Amino acid sequence: MKKQNKSMISMMHRLVEFCGKYKVPIRVSYLPGFIKGLVMKSPLMASFFLACDFMAGRMTKKSCLIYGLIILTCVILQAVMQNITDRLQSATGFKVFADKRMEMGDRFRKLTMGFFTEGNIGKVSSVLATDMNFIEENCMMVLEELVGLMISQGLMIAFMFFLSWQLGLTALACLLLVVLFGNITTRISISHSMLKQKTAEKMTSAVLEFAEGIGIIKTFNLLGEKSKEVSESFEESSKNSIGFEMAYAPWWASILISYGIVTALTLFVSALLSSKGMMTNEYFLGMVLFAFDLFAPIKAYYGNIARLTVTDACLDRIESVFDKAEIVNEGKETLMSAEDAARKGLPEISYQNVSFAYGDKEALHGINFDAQKGQMIALVGPSGGGKSTIANLLARFWDVKDGSIKIRGTDIRDVPVANLMDNISMVFQRVYLFQDTVFNNIAMGRTNATREEVIEVAKKARCYDFIMKLPNGFDTVIGEGGADLSGGEQQRISIARCMLKDAPIVILDEATASVDADNEHFIQEAISELCRGKTLIVIAHRLNTIRNANKILVIKNGQIVESGSHKELMDTNGEYALMVSKQTA
Repeated sequence: MKKQNKSMISMMHRLVEFCGKYKVPIRVSYLPGFIKGLVMKSPLMASFFLACDFMAGRMTKKSCLIYGLIILTCVILQAVMQNITDRLQSATGFKVFADKRMEMGDRFRKLTMGFFTEGNIGKVSSVLATDMNFIEENCMMVLEELVGLMISQGLMIAFMFFLSWQLGLTALACLLLVVLFGNITTRISISHSMLKQKTAEKMTSAVLEFAEGIGIIKTFNLLGEKSKEVSESFEESSKNSIGFEMAYAPWWASILISYGIVTALTLFVSALLSSKGMMTNEYFLGMVLFAFDLFAPIKAYYGNIARLTVTDACLDRIESVFDKAEIVNEGKETLMSAEDAARKGLPEISYQNVSFAYGDKEALHGINFDAQKGQMIALVGPSGGGKSTIANLLARFWDVKDGSIKIRGTDIRDVPVANLMDNISMVFQRVYLFQDTVFNNIAMGRTNATREEVIEVAKKARCYDFIMKLPNGFDTVIGEGGADLSGGEQQRISIARCMLKDAPIVILDEATASVDADNEHFIQEAISELCRGKTLIVIAHRLNTIRNANKILVIKNGQIVESGSHKELMDTNGEYALMVSKQTA
């Protein structure tokens, strides 16, 4: 079935199935919803029979009291059933999306880094902040409401047959006419809902990009140009919303017009039947009572079209994130200890004929090298050559296309990701600190660390002194991204975090490449503490910092073009020697 031909019932079913383990209470809520649908029109029916008794001269105080109690009971019962359905559906809806948000967070941990570098941040933000909020706040209670409306409409048609079979057939034919227009409106709403959600995603991406790059935008006086891009995304959103209303309004108007026409038609048929003696006056009075409420349920039913179709589009986007391929984490092996690996003569790290591609673009080809325990391997070369990719593959940010990467003789794909990451620390050139206390930012390295241990690594990382100058010391809450600290201070906190983790392998994207001389001195001291006794993979930008490396790999166009110590590579007078001469010139 094509998406545009989905019925409202199928969309309701999809939403229920999406709720997973919570779908049982939602389905149970159909019972009080059914009872509510039955009693919803009962006061009107009780009024009809009361009027019949009055016209027939059978009305007594007792009958008035009985009908009054029936009406009061129906109203109370309707309120009770509404409360039960709210608890079973609306409250359950909040539980559903609390779990879905946690599930999505867990999913993000398992996705390749490619997902986050392919322009999906706007999509993620829209899914979490817009789509899930919309469904839990606007649509979970719709399910019971729609069930109640369908039952009410069925009862109204059945009552028409009770009054007169001719009137029942007329009402049924009129109902089918309204359904025809309603289904057309549903298809239009579905197609435009998909477009609206995609536009919202683009708008979110544009705003996030503008906010993240505001410093660069101001520096290069691009406020006008970049503001124009954001404004254009707003205009596109507005245009699509207006387009939706323009397409939707005529068909919704057709539902309202048909609603008026069929109401008038049923009244006309009732009057005709009454004038020919085919309907009693009492029944004609009942028809007059019901006429303007006869097709109200189907009108309200299709009044929820927009909410339900937007929900369907929201589910598409939510499920598209959940459907993204994740890194396979089925490994059962455990990395052997460094001592056992040394006894067996196994290197700490081994890249064996590794190849990798970003989509169709090959980034690495035939990478081979070993790193023994405690050695420092430096990766140098021009930007875009593949240095960061080599390092990132070791942490399984992506998986290799061909070949293998082994730690102490075990393929990293055969090891649970959690066990792998326990053995690796990474210090990035671009540091990210969370909006939390300094203590918690450092303690991320080992969440069960004591306060004394955190303070100790802070001292080793040369950040204790400036932390103690903060308003609340280690309990100071820093801004998102570490906005309250200098670049060098952020870097030293990230190094303290890695020290606390105390992993045997450290990947270091040279941390001093973009800091001032004073901070560089402190950071170099902190790095020396961090790297003591560790196996290092260093992405080097300043070649004077890796002269003592055990092995230097020159990476160019995704291949190792030179390999050796500083002295060996200088003696060959090749790519490395040329790079050194340029930096020292």
